[in-house]
Amino acid sequence: MAELPLYLIRHGIAIDRELFPGSDAERYLTNQGEKKTQQIAERLVDLGVSCDLILSSPLVRAKQTSDIFLNAGLADEVQINEALAPGGRFGDWLQWLDQWHSQARMGLALVGHEPDLSQWAELLVWGSSWGGLEMKKAGVIGLHLPLGDPVGQSRLFWLTPPRFMLSKIPKI
Repeated sequence: MAELPLYLIRHGIAIDRELFPGSDAERYLTNQGEKKTQQIAERLVDLGVSCDLILSSPLVRAKQTSDIFLNAGLADEVQINEALAPGGRFGDWLQWLDQWHSQARMGLALVGHEPDLSQWAELLVWGSSWGGLEMKKAGVIGLHLPLGDPVGQSRLFWLTPPRFMLSKIPKI
């Protein structure tokens, strides 16, 4: 595989921090967040998107989002990776990717948080992060990663806010 499709997926709508008495790591998806995330996951699968693996942040809302995508059929497996937690280290994920990419056949999905995911997308495409991309909850960014060092060498092919994924667009 000369390039690896990578889908960066922000977790769905979670309960507000102000309304949740527990830790940020334990915040969970709202009913609306689960429903919209389910619709987006089904839409991606309907569009033919599939991955070898969903790599998820360890936070509850990201794990729930990952499970929704798993159950919709985006991939057959979810793995937790600490690099996808808020403030996670991009370099740690790159090391993981370097070891894992030889197993790839279809692609990889990352489920995580903002601003990290949009910053990672910028690093992969442009080699630096300027804060120009923004992901809404349950939004998706698609990149083609070249083999080897993908930083500054990747190509953006999909930047979709959730409202477009939820629109009734006929299949082509």
